Amino acid sequence: MKQLYKDTFKTIILLTIFGIAMGYLESAVVIYLRKIYYPDGFSFPLVVIPPDMLTFEVLRELATIFMLISISIIAGKNFNQRLAYFLYNFAVWDIFYYVWLKATIGWPPSPLTWDILFLIPTNWIGPVLAPIICSFTMIALSIIILIFEVRKCPIRIGAIQWALLLSGAIVIFITFVKDFASIIVKGGYITQFTSLMRDSGFKNIVENYIPSHFNWWLFSIGEATILTAIVILYIKGRKNK
Repeated sequence: MKQLYKDTFKTIILLTIFGIAMGYLESAVVIYLRKIYYPDGFSFPLVVIPPDMLTFEVLRELATIFMLISISIIAGKNFNQRLAYFLYNFAVWDIFYYVWLKATIGWPPSPLTWDILFLIPTNWIGPVLAPIICSFTMIALSIIILIFEVRKCPIRIGAIQWALLLSGAIVIFITFVKDFASIIVKGGYITQFTSLMRDSGFKNIVENYIPSHFNWWLFSIGEATILTAIVILYIKGRKNK
């Protein structure tokens, strides 16, 4: 068991280094883009970038996810370990993305500063604090899974826990995308989803949109649902000892 502890600890250290490096790489790309499109500093309303540049950005985000999945598959020996390593690596990457932005360009000025978080399937927006909270929650879940893996009493994530985890994640996802989803649906742009950036009406809305309210209540419901699943998993793990 001591060797298993050592191997797991070594893997976590290496994945932490990988996540920190990935965070720097991500922040460097974003700094380049902001120098081009936001020379006076990033803020809302958004600058609508050309469709081809948007495609490159979406593909870059997909490539990043595939990289995180790949390294997690390599590091883990079973589904639980791979899931835990993916969650951990994703969280470290996301946290250090903001750490590096703060260290290099002094952004964000506040944890409550609004940011564009993701682009798939549409713009995710929210205060920087929100994805940071999500990242620490992911780290908590990954560590609990790995603790019981090392103790050789692995947790079986049952249907109830999966339902809680997924429903909580969906609620948080809705919190992030609801503003842009509302613009798309209410504006009748749903049939033009694949060519939104070529629509002058949609571009005009985006270029004048400034977020003012984040639904922390809805976000908290999603977080609480996920944390409930984590507590249940921890209790199950303790009973398996």
